[in-house]
This record gives sequence, C-alpha cells and structure tokens, in this order.
Amino acid sequence: MSPAGDLECAHAAIENGADAIYFGLDCGFNARHRAKNFGLSDLSVIGRLLRSRGVRGYVTMNTLVFPDEMAPLVDVIQEITLAGIDAVLVQDFGVARLVRAVCPDLEIHASTQMSLTSAETIKVAEKLGLARVVLARELSVAEIKAIASCTDLPLEVFIHGALCVAYSGQCLTSESLGGRSANRGQCAQACRLPYDLICDGEERDLEDVRYLLSPQDLAGYAAINDLVEAGVQSLKIEGRLKTPEYVANITSHYRKAVDQACDHQTVEVTAEAKREMELSFSRGFSPGWLEGNDHKQLVPGLHSSKRGIELGRVRSIEGQRVQVRLAAPVALGDGLSIGCKTTDGEDLQQGGRIYSLHNSNGDKTSEVRESEVAWLGFGWGEIDWQAVQPGDRVFKNDDPRLNRR
Repeated sequence: MSPAGDLECAHAAIENGADAIYFGLDCGFNARHRAKNFGLSDLSVIGRLLRSRGVRGYVTMNTLVFPDEMAPLVDVIQEITLAGIDAVLVQDFGVARLVRAVCPDLEIHASTQMSLTSAETIKVAEKLGLARVVLARELSVAEIKAIASCTDLPLEVFIHGALCVAYSGQCLTSESLGGRSANRGQCAQACRLPYDLICDGEERDLEDVRYLLSPQDLAGYAAINDLVEAGVQSLKIEGRLKTPEYVANITSHYRKAVDQACDHQTVEVTAEAKREMELSFSRGFSPGWLEGNDHKQLVPGLHSSKRGIELGRVRSIEGQRVQVRLAAPVALGDGLSIGCKTTDGEDLQQGGRIYSLHNSNGDKTSEVRESEVAWLGFGWGEIDWQAVQPGDRVFKNDDPRLNRR
C-alpha cells in the first residue's frame, strides 16, 4: 500500500506495483494538511483510474473532528462513496460511527492514529464495524503475531518511512509549542528540532547528540517474511509528503520484497537496493520497533534531516575539491553534502553537485566506482572551504540517473 500526495504520486505507485494507494482530500479531515492532496472534484477521476488498473483506493479522514464539522463531513463521505472509493481511514470514533450511519456499505479502516496496540482494543474497533486495523507503529513483530492470533480482523502494518517519537494520534507537542495540532493535520515536527537535556536542574553536555526526539526512518524489509507468516494482510509505506520519485522507488523495491516473501519465504535486499531507497529519502534507516525497543538505535540524536548515503570522509582538500575513498559509486551531477563545523562548533551541512570528477590517477572521468579513491569537485563559491577539514563526512544525497529511472 503506497502513499499518494497527488495524482503524479498515484501514477508512480500504480506503475511500480502497488495493490492499493491512500490519499487525502484538501477539504480537511486529513493528517497531512501540507500535502498537495486531492479535491472532491478529483474523486471521480482517481476512482476511474484505480478501477481501470485493479488498484484499491483509500481516503484518509484520520484527524479528530469537532462537533460543528460533522454536518459538512456528511457531504464529504457521500462524495467519497459516489466516486467508488474502497474505504476511509479514520482516527475519531465519532467519525467511524458517522460513516457507518451515512454510508453503511463504505469500508472503514482504523488509522494508525487510533493507536490500537492490543487485541482488546481491536475488539472495540470491530464493534464499531471497522473492516481493517492499521496497527500502531510501536509494536514488535512478536507483539503483532500475538495480536494476529487473537483476531480475525485484517491487519495492516507500516513497513517503511518516517516515524513519530510519540504514539501516533497522541502527540500534543506541536500544538503545545506552536498551536498547530498534529491531530488536526498540521504537525510542525517539533520532534525534528535540536534540544538541550536538563537533568535534575543541571544541563548535560551531550556533545553532538542534540536531536533527542527525532527517530530514524523505518526500513522494515528484513521483517517482511515474519509479518507475512503472522498473517498481516497489508504492508504500508509512509510518505504523502514525498515526491513521485520516492513513491516509485520505494514501492518498486517493496513490491519485489513482498513477492519474494510470498513465493520463496525469504527476502533478499541488495546493498544497491538499500542505497537507492536511502537516496530517495532517509534520516538513517532502522527497523523501528519491529525488533523490539532499542531506543539508541531508533534515535541516535545526531541529525534530523535527509542526508542520503555516506560516501566516506575527506582525505584531503585541494582548491574547490575534496578527495574521498568512496563507499558507493558517484557520477557527474550527483548531489553531495559535507558535514562540517562552524567556528562556534555548530553543525554545518553544505554542498552542491559534482562539477568535476577525477580518479586517483588524476584522470578526468564521468563516474567512479565504489571502493575507489576520487577527487570530487564543486562549483566555484558553493563551499566555504575554511569550514571543511580532513575527516569530515561526505554524503551523496541525490542521483539524477536514479530519479530519471
């Protein structure tokens, strides 16, 4: 199941093997307000597209809804049903009851925003007439197996993408700090900010560990076979704010992995495939909670933004270029960044595209393979070279050839 922030993302998901997509509407009631989203008038178009390709479509209505919003919500539910959309994802129990009353035949799925973490909570969802549960992301494979053995309700599990530091649907940090409620679709991502740690009234010096609430991204491909065996019926990719290239890339790799698990009871994801997924978007990959609680693995605390893949460390600096032994292949035009420090000791990420490329012999080339030494040249004035030191880490964060593919 793949995310679709707009029509181009929907096409990317369909063409790369998604069995279903989920998307939001621009009239509200959706937890990704900043996504481009779809208008009510687009529903018939997206509905026809999905039916023509045998792909299911789910609308996210996964926010808390105020009483005075119930009347306009009825009209939205009716439009969704008329367009032939397969199901709605809801957080609010009141919305679930309203959908069931207005359109009894429309499937209702429990969003991960409901924070359903046990078979007992799923029984409540079942009484509301829900047809599927997207489990909370804070569960391990062992816990998911235990839940699956106690319910006949189809289960869906997040397999890839960004994670919240709080139980989804229960984070009030953004609203408390800035008046923007995550449970109304307007999360300001307070978890991605740097923080100081004060313990018993004293500030603790954590050196470079500043991003204390920012989890790495989930990459759960290693758990796919176990989840299939547990009876999980759907694996969900996060990313309604991501690009069509991200949707295509991640959907394609997980399509292959799911097929491997179903056909051969094993999943093999190559180093190249992992790199490609990291290049689309990655704050660093982790298994999330699927392997249990490992807080240090989940939140290393060193950064909160996309960095891509680490190429290596600066060996030497010459003019507008650096020398690096490559941990991955590079080519002219690739996007790079260098992790530096300012004179005040603050983190500084700077970079640009590879403007010139030379191998270890000093010969000009258009690409250099993994494990080789290369000189990576930047455009004039792109880098503050006074801030760059030998030993600084170099990252590849964009690959135009991958994006085109």
